Amino acid sequence: MTHNAILDELHAIRRQLLAKYDGDTSAYLRDAQARLEASGRPIAHRTQRTIRRMGLDESAGEIKSSPSGDDCVQATLNVR
Repeated sequence: MTHNAILDELHAIRRQLLAKYDGDTSAYLRDAQARLEASGRPIAHRTQRTIRRMGLDESAGEIKSSPSGDDCVQATLNVR
């Protein structure tokens, strides 16, 4: 495995942060959320949105341009 100083530093910082929470990532995230809310800074709350991708027309090997959306693939993202 190759040596990467930047990754080594990131992993060391992660170990230090998680050591304070006995390696419990969920506890760290709960504490970070509580600190954020206590800071009084505004927090953006974004709504869920759906991204639609058109399917591939197998016979022509091209992307379908049908606006009906019948053959679309839908992916739902939770954006916070």
